[in-house]
Amino acid sequence: MGFIVAGAALLGLLAGVYVRVLAGGFGPAPEFDTPKLDTPKLDTSKLDSPELDASKLDAPELDAPRLDAPELDFTERRRAYRVEARQAFGRAVRAVPVPAWPPLIELGTAAACALVAWRLAWTPALAAWSYAAVAGCALAVIDWRTQRLPDAITLPSYPIIALLLVPTGHLVAGLLGGLALAGVYAVLWFVRPGALGLGDVKLAGLAGMLTGALGLDPWIVCAVGGQFLGALYAVALLITRRGTLQSQFPLGPFILLGALAAVLR
Repeated sequence: MGFIVAGAALLGLLAGVYVRVLAGGFGPAPEFDTPKLDTPKLDTSKLDSPELDASKLDAPELDAPRLDAPELDFTERRRAYRVEARQAFGRAVRAVPVPAWPPLIELGTAAACALVAWRLAWTPALAAWSYAAVAGCALAVIDWRTQRLPDAITLPSYPIIALLLVPTGHLVAGLLGGLALAGVYAVLWFVRPGALGLGDVKLAGLAGMLTGALGLDPWIVCAVGGQFLGALYAVALLITRRGTLQSQFPLGPFILLGALAAVLR
């Protein structure tokens, strides 16, 4: 047991280097180029002329794309997100596995991997949770810094975790758990879209898959724990006067902490 935990901590420490580099590649929102609409200048010097001919006014014809076209913003944003993710993963792949100083992210990743190994050593679920520990640390850092949960990490994690859950024999339970918890967060998002984002809904689906494969009790701990920890943080912000009732903060790290609490219960 001790050998497995120590090995997981060491691998987590090295993985933390790549987590730090990958997380640093995602910003609050990638910039994208939007065509500028140049308003033509009208020559008003001839407006007082008695022989006014509107057709001769110096007003060039307006032939520019509409800026309110939804397909323009959607396409450009998707392109910018793809470029951002490609560059972030590229830098992570080329990173030298040497921890930074202070190695907070590296130590956090090592701790998450060690705790998961301590709880799930010699079980088929260890692979899925080890992957989730590394990916979860990356998502937690990104969300805490930017209040974003990139699809480039969350969406590929669905098939990866599903594949890693196959040896456990509880894939169906995991899929049902993911669907249920994502549904709960989807309702919360629909009721209060300003309190959480769709990224939180997608992350909740991943947490539900992992904990649902462990059983009903871990799923409940995860579902309640994320909201409870988030509420505690909100109360702390109010008490310390660092926030108000309208303040927004990243919920992703608390969803992930709820999942970790579920596996450690």
